Amino acid sequence: MSPIQIVLGRLVTAAVFMVALLAVRGEHLPRQMTPWLHLAAMAIITNIAPYFLYAWAEERITSSLAGVLNATTPLFTLLFAVSTRTEHPTMRRLFGLLSGFAGVVILAAPWHDSGLSASLAGIGAALLASAFYAASYVYARRFLTGRHLPAMVLSTGQMLAGTALLGAVAPLVARQSVTLSANVVAAVIVLGVLGTGVAYVLNYRLIADEGATAASTVTYLIPIVAVASGAAVLSEHVTWNLVLGAAVILAGVAWSENRSDPRDRRPLKRRTELNRATDR
Repeated sequence: MSPIQIVLGRLVTAAVFMVALLAVRGEHLPRQMTPWLHLAAMAIITNIAPYFLYAWAEERITSSLAGVLNATTPLFTLLFAVSTRTEHPTMRRLFGLLSGFAGVVILAAPWHDSGLSASLAGIGAALLASAFYAASYVYARRFLTGRHLPAMVLSTGQMLAGTALLGAVAPLVARQSVTLSANVVAAVIVLGVLGTGVAYVLNYRLIADEGATAASTVTYLIPIVAVASGAAVLSEHVTWNLVLGAAVILAGVAWSENRSDPRDRRPLKRRTELNRATDR
């Protein structure tokens, strides 16, 4: 499948799954036009653009280098959140974000790879994709999570909007030949249902509860899951950089979230109420 076909397959699969789940739960999609306009914007900057850019980039750079570049998302998020005055950073949070990024570099160990000979176009595409992801966290925080719509409704609407937008231009941009083997179909279903549909339900909930910058720090956990899964499923060796990198990443996330600060021990419910009051 071509990169744009992968994106279309993910969105269609996710939309079908989410609509069925929404019907089972008895929830309804937004009836006003304004939320749909914001959901369409979210579909472009969160799904269509970064999904395509990463699929295109990984035809040109290694997965190790792509993992490091993906981990720049919280740094872009912090930049966007500050520039739009969505959140107010502290030196502690900035130090935590930088520490987390250092942990990702240790984990991915790009010095073992052919990183220096990687395509500059691929690197640029991956960085641009991370910037799109970062913009989506700030956009959702500012325009959607304060509307008191359930996370399931927001994620379903986003998948439907993305499917409609990309489906409209698919006859022009997704005309490449494709071989739909059982493995390909299964991979698209997994990416659509789990990596897209379910993931964005959790994503909206996290943005509403913890804020854009905090939600974006989950990016630091992606390389840990990838390497750990490789060791468990593919019998890949667990190296020193996996253990050290994971420790540094988790410490960085804890610092950025002030979890180790005894002065910030407010209950989650209280912090959620304060976040939503700010949105209103």
